[in-house]
Amino acid sequence: MELLNLPKTALFCSNRCPGDAILTVYDQSLKWRDEGLCVIGGFHSPIEKECLKILLHGVQPIIICTGSSIVSMRIPREWRSGTAAGRILLLSPFETNHRRVSTELAEFRNRFTSALADEAYFVHITSGGKTAQLAEQVTKWRIPVYGKSHED
Repeated sequence: MELLNLPKTALFCSNRCPGDAILTVYDQSLKWRDEGLCVIGGFHSPIEKECLKILLHGVQPIIICTGSSIVSMRIPREWRSGTAAGRILLLSPFETNHRRVSTELAEFRNRFTSALADEAYFVHITSGGKTAQLAEQVTKWRIPVYGKSHED
């Protein structure tokens, strides 16, 4: 639980993402990993999953906020050494009856993740999409936002 006391950067990306934004976030993920910065996210979209793979090769702290309950959750093999070492924290705001990720749960998880973060990095925001709504909410909460590219 000590990881929650660290400065945290939340990572978000729309499901669709242009190539130039992908290259930028790969470089950013390597930077976070090499600098040992704590990254928090749901790591659910394809790009977020790829960033998590990069982060898992480091020793920096990672907070993974799931889109369903973690009770009875099978921890992926790639996460086990990090959770055992205390550098990966699994969090869920959901009760045991929420076993599958839904659009509504993912939206709530992303707001939960944002509320825990000190800053938010948006890889890509599709105009009018759920990520755009989240970025607007995060901005209203006065959480610093950076890295976003838009698609109109």
